[in-house]
Amino acid sequence: METYTLNVAGLTRELPICAVNESLDIAAFIMYSDIELTVECAKALLAKVPEFDVILTAASKGIPLAYEAARQSGKPYFVANKSRKIYMGEPISASVRSITTLELQTLYLAELDAKRISGKRVLILDDVISTGGSLSAMEQVVKKAGGIIAAAAAVLAEGEAADRGDIIFLEKLPLFPRKI
Repeated sequence: METYTLNVAGLTRELPICAVNESLDIAAFIMYSDIELTVECAKALLAKVPEFDVILTAASKGIPLAYEAARQSGKPYFVANKSRKIYMGEPISASVRSITTLELQTLYLAELDAKRISGKRVLILDDVISTGGSLSAMEQVVKKAGGIIAAAAAVLAEGEAADRGDIIFLEKLPLFPRKI
C-alpha cells in the first residue's frame, strides 16, 4: 500500500493513501488508538488557539482529540453526532457533506448540550479540515445554540483548506489527484 509521510507535533506517521473517487486519493489520517499522537497534537493546538470556554467536535474522528484537549485544558467538550439519539431531547441540527462521506449527513447537538454552549466561547476542533463541510455545519450548530465561535482548529488542513485564513492548524495535508 502506498503511504504519505506526515510530520506533525514532533511526530512522524505513515498515512495510507486511499481512493476517494476515480480522480482523487487522500492520505487517511486516523487518530484512533494513537495516544501519543493525540496527546501531542492536542498540546500543540492548545498552544495556538485563543481563549475559549468549551470545545465542540463532530463525531467521530475528532472525539479523541477533543477529549484530550478537554483533559489538558480542563474545559468541557461536546460532540455533534451524525444521527439523532433518544437522549437528545430537541436537538439543534445542521447538514454536512464531507470529502470522506458520500451522502449528505446531519449533525445533531443534544438540547442540554446546546444550553451548555449558549453564551460560551466555543473552540471548534476536528482532526482534518478539507472541504470545510463539517466545519460549516459545526459553526451553524454553535450559532443556533447561541454560542460564540472562539476559533476553528484542526490537526491538518487538507488541500485548499490550508489557504484559508479562518482556521488554525498544525500542518498541511496534500491531496493526490490521479492521472487519467
